Amino acid sequence: MERQLVASGTDWEAHVGYSRAVRAGDQVHVSGTTPVDDAGEGIGETPYEQTVAALEIVEEALDEAGASLVDVVRTRLYVTDIDDYEAIGRAHGEFFGDVRPATSMVEVSRLVREEFRVEIEATALVDS
Repeated sequence: MERQLVASGTDWEAHVGYSRAVRAGDQVHVSGTTPVDDAGEGIGETPYEQTVAALEIVEEALDEAGASLVDVVRTRLYVTDIDDYEAIGRAHGEFFGDVRPATSMVEVSRLVREEFRVEIEATALVDS
């Protein structure tokens, strides 16, 4: 089985030993994605804005691995305040619309940086 690694190019990936995404055969797994730009700065103030930013990064990783949002079958959303579910869910719905992947939204005590309100993972299935 062929394995393709997708990297964002940050030092953090090499330090921790992970990839932004991995394509293995017909599966693409996108790592937990936070709302951060290429310079490592956080994007967005509100949970909605942060979710949009994270999903844009997920979309870019999928594209680089030869997939797209329509191929996504599963998302996992980690949030620091479950009361933000409506805003986060609205952004998720705007990206996935009729795709409607299986999803989970789980409240966690914190994420890698204090200002982050959401982290998103995705799994896609594509033609080999």
